[in-house]
Amino acid sequence: MHDISGWARAHGPGLFTASIRVHPSDFVVIESCAIEFSGDGEHDYLWIEKTGANTHWVAECLAKHSGIPLRDVGYAGLKDRHAVTRQWFSVRRTGSVDWDAFTADGVVILERQVHRRKLRRGAHSGNTFRIALRSDDIDANLEGIRNRIAAIDQGGIPNYFGEQRFGRDGGNIALCRQLFAGRKLSRHKRGIALSAARSFIFNDILDARVRQGSWNTILRGELANLDGSASVFVVKEVDDELVARCSAHDIHPSGSLWGAGAPQSAGEVAQLEGEIAEEHAEIAAGLVKAKVDASSRPLRLRVRDLQWTVEEGVCWLEFSLRKGGYATVVLREIVDVTR
Repeated sequence: MHDISGWARAHGPGLFTASIRVHPSDFVVIESCAIEFSGDGEHDYLWIEKTGANTHWVAECLAKHSGIPLRDVGYAGLKDRHAVTRQWFSVRRTGSVDWDAFTADGVVILERQVHRRKLRRGAHSGNTFRIALRSDDIDANLEGIRNRIAAIDQGGIPNYFGEQRFGRDGGNIALCRQLFAGRKLSRHKRGIALSAARSFIFNDILDARVRQGSWNTILRGELANLDGSASVFVVKEVDDELVARCSAHDIHPSGSLWGAGAPQSAGEVAQLEGEIAEEHAEIAAGLVKAKVDASSRPLRLRVRDLQWTVEEGVCWLEFSLRKGGYATVVLREIVDVTR
């Protein structure tokens, strides 16, 4: 299979090689989740900062402290382990809970609220990042960094799924092949395998569109995605208005998330997507057999509020992405990353 370095970049090769996550504070993620708290109800909402801990483990700690099943702890999205992250958790209250007495390594409760409903997956709108790129080659590439940042700010980036979706050494793709070969998996692992499978085909479709030069162009037969939403419409004809809307990032081209009913596009777009799926016939057929419904994902990702500063040996990047966007995919359009 491809690894993330094998899929085509839109803005050229990495300008230099840089290290990330040397320290947890080199990778800061802050969740954007606008909630109007009711002020009453059975759910405690906790604004938590965690360092070097994964989201699922924090949820387990919260469940244990409050004496409830893990299923009664909610969070909007999974956040990086090797980072400093802030996100909301909800905990269903069945009795009195002393949150001042809560302790867990690397976990701090910054704020508490009360609400009537559990926090659901996907309830956040996105994340804001502050990331350190460490390299001895930064000063020699300042003009290149400036130009690359400007190009990304204006044109966006290909909306690949990040390498973490596929597991260490692509292990989640191997898992999906085992699932489709008949291996029984837990519900959790089955979900990971299916997500990796459709992400893999999507990334190959996007790779083909990047190489074709059409990842940021609306084509006839396209499912055009309305920026910031899950709404799509079929492009029957490309006219000046659609070209202008695409240029203004009001709409984006999209690619198939494979499953039953795919592709939902038509014409040359459907032909290309069908050819890519045929290259991975076992995986494509497995998704259909597993009764995963076809969907779509924008091919282009806007990188909002993109800023950069340079200190000695460090380039700090700050930006915001809508949910579903991967910071590591932004980084690979600028540098070659080592860890």
